[in-house]
Amino acid sequence: MSIRLHDTASGQVRDFVPSTPGCVSIYLCGATVQAAPHIGHIRSGLNFDIMRRWFAHRGYDVTFVRNVTDIDDKIIAKSREFGLPWWQIGYANERAFNDGYTALGCLPPTGEPRATGHVTEMIEMMQALIERGHAYATTEGNVYFSVTSYPEYLALSHQELDNLRQPESEGETGKRDPRDFAMWKAAKPGEPSWPTPWGHGRPGWHLECSAMAHKYLGERFDIHGGGRDLIFPHHENEIAQSKAFGDDFATYWLHNAWVTLSGEKMSKSLGNSVLVSEMTVTWRPIVLRYYLGTPHYRSTIEYSEDALREAETGFNRIESFLQRVVEQHGTVEPAGDVPPAFAEAMDEDFGVPGAMAIVHTAVRQGNAALAADDKESAVARASEVRAMLGVLGMDPLDPFWAGPGSGEDLHGVVDSLVRLVLEQRQAARERKDWATSDAIRDRLAQAGLTIEDRADGSRWTLNK
Repeated sequence: MSIRLHDTASGQVRDFVPSTPGCVSIYLCGATVQAAPHIGHIRSGLNFDIMRRWFAHRGYDVTFVRNVTDIDDKIIAKSREFGLPWWQIGYANERAFNDGYTALGCLPPTGEPRATGHVTEMIEMMQALIERGHAYATTEGNVYFSVTSYPEYLALSHQELDNLRQPESEGETGKRDPRDFAMWKAAKPGEPSWPTPWGHGRPGWHLECSAMAHKYLGERFDIHGGGRDLIFPHHENEIAQSKAFGDDFATYWLHNAWVTLSGEKMSKSLGNSVLVSEMTVTWRPIVLRYYLGTPHYRSTIEYSEDALREAETGFNRIESFLQRVVEQHGTVEPAGDVPPAFAEAMDEDFGVPGAMAIVHTAVRQGNAALAADDKESAVARASEVRAMLGVLGMDPLDPFWAGPGSGEDLHGVVDSLVRLVLEQRQAARERKDWATSDAIRDRLAQAGLTIEDRADGSRWTLNK
């Protein structure tokens, strides 16, 4: 079965046919680094990380480019607010984004270009568009794209040109048509700027991505991705620039949904964001990956502590099964391939919810095998579970999740200490000293641990 993708432009699920057989090229709109990332920001990177992993599992050679917007109005505003250089604001937050991606197990991109490193390419693109009648420079030094010069404008967002309102920022003067959008903004006193044939200024947001996608992925590439809030104006304007320039540009457009809080899109400007750096202190990073990665990428996630706890319970059920198999039967290696039903779910527009249903079924079957002392079946199911979770970047037995700084490296230490206490409790139970047994359990509960007494011994889990 071929991989099928929901293409935003057509509104349909289409068979994936790569531009180059055996290869996949992906451009993802990455961070605008005016502030540290919240979990809504990281969700996009995580969703496309899962897609990238699935393509690789299916045998494709993946080129994955994720840009960094390190100059824009918001970064300049933060520079003024904090009295720091614009580049210092951008670089600190770029590192925070990468720390967040890494903490949640995202693979590094093939390339991660910064906008400010590609001004030359932007100038060349503007010059060509002006020569072809698609763009124009003003006496003030602004450069605009003429939307009426490109007949297919708004084919992605399916808006009516007559009803269009183009977002603007201060200083966008000299437009021939209010619906035209800025490619280059004339310099203002105290702001960063670069020299061009039309005077000093800085790039518009949309131009940056068109220039970088062209440089790193060429005239045509397979997939352009981002959050659904980027469909208009950003992605619509990218298409107009790039195609008017002469590129075929992206064949498929994929957009992930938001993380919301009380029904509102999570946003720094709304004051309702939950920072990744704060979340990873309270929650295990692999649980956060499970929470953000298991819903379908086109489904909205409504953030709540209860939802996170539910996700943690679901993940702990999987992890507990794997740990029990390893404890009873030794090392379990991932299977050579995933079950066909799992692959079928993933092939259909990266259907992670359906794929996870196969994981949970295997866990239930494996637990039943453990209860029946069926070692062969238990190990086989555990091997399948590891293979499936590995493709999703969620295998708790993968060395990554036990590495230094992962948040998982203390688990073994805590486990050894708790087991020592549980041995003392078991000894008390064997001599029918129920008061001591209950006191140990209560002290562990006060420390945030839940003790479950099972036929094969006591187990502990961390409360939230």
